[in-house]
Amino acid sequence: MDYFKEEENFIFQTYRRQPLLLVKGKGSYVWDHKGKKYLDFFSGLGVNNLGHCFPRVAHAISSQAKTLMHTSNLYYTLPQIECAKELVRRTFPGKVFFSNSGAEANECAIKLARRWGKKNGDGRFEIITFQNSFHGRTMATLSLTGQEKFQKGFDPLLEKVVYAKFNDPDSVQKLVTKNTCAIFVEPVQGEGGVNPAEKSFLEFLRKICNDHNLLLVFDEVQCGMGRSGHLFFYQYFGMEPDILTMAKALGGGLPIGCTLAKEEVASLFNKGDHASTFGGNPVVCKAALSVLRELNKKRLDSVKGKSKILIEGLQKLKKQFPSLILEVRGMGLMLALELKVEGDQLVERAREQGLLINCTQGKVLRFLPPLIITPVEIKSALIKLEKCFKDY
Repeated sequence: MDYFKEEENFIFQTYRRQPLLLVKGKGSYVWDHKGKKYLDFFSGLGVNNLGHCFPRVAHAISSQAKTLMHTSNLYYTLPQIECAKELVRRTFPGKVFFSNSGAEANECAIKLARRWGKKNGDGRFEIITFQNSFHGRTMATLSLTGQEKFQKGFDPLLEKVVYAKFNDPDSVQKLVTKNTCAIFVEPVQGEGGVNPAEKSFLEFLRKICNDHNLLLVFDEVQCGMGRSGHLFFYQYFGMEPDILTMAKALGGGLPIGCTLAKEEVASLFNKGDHASTFGGNPVVCKAALSVLRELNKKRLDSVKGKSKILIEGLQKLKKQFPSLILEVRGMGLMLALELKVEGDQLVERAREQGLLINCTQGKVLRFLPPLIITPVEIKSALIKLEKCFKDY
């Protein structure tokens, strides 16, 4: 059977898929339908932070699926309560709303921001976000995404969203008006090319929000859940947002989104103001609870050493191939090589070498290895990358 042709016949053609049919995953590796093994340095777009089919997470999922799979949010369930409690314990005092994806988590944050503006500023509703940002593909989150290529053909978008320059305080200052209610920012832009925020910039955003009674929203859908060596990047920078959104790696491979808001913000929603049929489903919450428990101090601390090995290896490649590599950047285990050439061919060459990586923004090779990656596996990936560049 031609599986690729079957996909073309029956599925929306919205993805630029690589010619790879994956059938199995374990740890840092996946296998295709022909039995070839690949080192996964992309982790399902930052979802499989504990690798593939992590045993204790898989057990939690199967055990819960045999006990209670779904009830609707008209009833209480223990996994949802326990997961919410653990998230608040590991972050800051507040409350959570569970959904199914990062876009949905950000939709919830947008509604909270609008409600905050109406309550605290005579109907303020303008939101500041950033160029090269990515917050999702629903109409509202697409409006906050500061990349025209994603927005093209879907206008008119949500009104009164303005885009500042990332890491540029002056550009933010100029956009704050009497109608501003919130600032949305990714501590590390993922789809925008793995661009880390400067600590001083985030400190500025916190201050300007305090000074003008604005909400500061950190979108950690891609960069959170341990990639910094802390559970969330805001902890690495040492400051708290008013709203924190997360998804991707939270469910260990199952779909879950979460909006965590401080009490004074969460209380803006009344009964019926927001809802999700599947949000906080018992199975996904049990998976998320298991993931959170696995992201303990020892595992998070190990990220720093692995990051150092990978960064040093990437810097060595930059020195070795100066005509191809412009810059090494990123933080923790969210790293990138910005190239002087188009990156798609190198992604293809890496796949042929048994290494899965990704290219964003045309010339940025993005690396999101699982947090369980070993130093030996990192060195193996670097050897494969070196061969790709040599053969370019």
